[in-house]
Amino acid sequence: MAGLLGLLLAWLGGWGCAGRLASPWGGERPLPRARRSWVWNQFFVIEEYAGPEPVLIGRLHTDADRGENRIKYVLSGEGAGTVFVIDEHTGNIHVTKTLDREEKAQYTLLAQALDRASGRPLEPPSEFIIKVQDINDNPPVFPQGPYHATVPEMSNVGTSVIQVTAHDADDPTYGNSAKLVYTVVEGLPFFSVDPQTASSWMGRPGMCDGPTMCPFPSQGVVRTAVPNMDREVQPELRVVIQAKDMGGHAGGLSGSVTVTVTLSDVNDNPPRFPQSSYEFSVPETTVPGAAVGRVRALDPDEGPNAQLSYRLLDGGAAGPFTIRTDARGQDGVLTLTQPLDFETRRSYSFRVEASNTQLDPQHLRHGPFKDVATVRVAVEDADEPPAFARPAYRLALPEDSPPGALVGQVSAADPDVPGSPIRYSIAPHSDPDGFFHIGPQDGAIRIARGLDREARAWHNLTVLAAQLDSPSQASPVPVAIEALDVNDNAPQLAPDYEPFVCASTAPGQLIQTIRALDPDEDGATRVSIRAVPGPGPTDITVRDNKDGTAALVLGARGLRRTGSGPLLVYGYEGAGSPCGSLSPLGSACGDSPGDDPARDPGDDPDDDWGPLFRTLAELYGSHEGGTRP
Repeated sequence: MAGLLGLLLAWLGGWGCAGRLASPWGGERPLPRARRSWVWNQFFVIEEYAGPEPVLIGRLHTDADRGENRIKYVLSGEGAGTVFVIDEHTGNIHVTKTLDREEKAQYTLLAQALDRASGRPLEPPSEFIIKVQDINDNPPVFPQGPYHATVPEMSNVGTSVIQVTAHDADDPTYGNSAKLVYTVVEGLPFFSVDPQTASSWMGRPGMCDGPTMCPFPSQGVVRTAVPNMDREVQPELRVVIQAKDMGGHAGGLSGSVTVTVTLSDVNDNPPRFPQSSYEFSVPETTVPGAAVGRVRALDPDEGPNAQLSYRLLDGGAAGPFTIRTDARGQDGVLTLTQPLDFETRRSYSFRVEASNTQLDPQHLRHGPFKDVATVRVAVEDADEPPAFARPAYRLALPEDSPPGALVGQVSAADPDVPGSPIRYSIAPHSDPDGFFHIGPQDGAIRIARGLDREARAWHNLTVLAAQLDSPSQASPVPVAIEALDVNDNAPQLAPDYEPFVCASTAPGQLIQTIRALDPDEDGATRVSIRAVPGPGPTDITVRDNKDGTAALVLGARGLRRTGSGPLLVYGYEGAGSPCGSLSPLGSACGDSPGDDPARDPGDDPDDDWGPLFRTLAELYGSHEGGTRP
């Protein structure tokens, strides 16, 4: 069949082409170029076109069509019969609905010419493509907006803040529908945005299905435009970025997004005291360690950049005060370190320095990062109790001192100005037996009744000093009084000594060790013991041991029975001491009077001494009729 069905393909660029058709009789041969009889009203379909009737987009025609209505034109493929319809008599192709390039960018169809009577193809089917031409019907959008960004205050000009991304669904390969330009519409002069960026373009493999045009994001970098953005003046700024297609020209569509920019803090502000001097007052009775007052330097920075440290510049002038930084690093706390005395010093004046603990080398030009203020502390007078001249008193007097004797004197004064007269008293609980009394005006302590060191050596008193005009203001002081020993007790032999000796006792043998007791202080070391000269046995020797004891030793001739008197032992305290005592020693012997039958018990001088006071001398005295063993 010599007819040729030619299909002119309409592209967005407005060019067409003719296909090579296969012969229905087999083989393939180049078809001779024939006169075109196709009539095309348009070469493409414009998206979003909405007319009152279906729009004619092209016409199919073959030379075999002589106008005899023998040819039937058939259209198949994507959208055939729904989106695109063909007049089977004339070959005119119409689009029946509004198309959206962003939904489908092109359609592939098959055109055929058939014999109406037999339905036999007059030519092989020919494939062609109808493309939907883009119009600028999609504004740019920011799918990730709104944005939030942070940038340090005082950043240099051009510092990158954030990158915003806009999408335009229009065809980036046709015209400028997807060519975006960024501008700052709100936030000048603080910020700028890079205006020219890569525009959207044909989807890369894997990004979209088929040949559909896919939006490709273009990006705008927001930057700082001024060097002195100050967080302390405005911590947060609002920036509105606009993306406009058509290269930013008039008629282009636009979209905008908000970027909230927070300025982060840097240490660019030194601390400053809000006033040059501070005044505090503190009672003189304030205890050391108590807080006197607080000072605060103001630093508009925040966090670690606002941490402060305080110190005293005039250590000597500060006297009993020191300063420390509180746990938050904001306040300087003045603290008392020593007791105050209004009567000695009434005020103190010194300087306090506040400084940042952390410095930023990039912003040292804003320094120095410290400040100084003057502090004056006034000491307030308080009604203080009397103060004794000494913290404690220790007094002493002999134990034999008579009542009324002066023990000693205490002294107290009112530290206030003017001072109040003082009245003294002894706390009753400290002297329940009333051994002492005190002069209420002069503080003289005297004996009220006799003392005995051997009964009580120490008396611990509590003396009170009170203000005459304010008795509740009173102070106590301990007073220890010692009763000094005097030699007022004679030594005494320890009781219950009953020494005895037998006739068989060898000369020089120890008969008994005796001890003298003296209750006075160190009395035992002062006591000497010796026999009284005169009546008594001559063969019994008293040997002083120099330690308050003595040894009774049998003489060298042994025992002899004599008629001598009892043995008297004399204890004295040193040569010429008036304090002495005579003590008779009782005695006993292992022999009984019945041992000597010639002896008359009634004539025995031992009977005159009694059972407890037989002297050793009489134990060896001679009797007519016999001797004791």
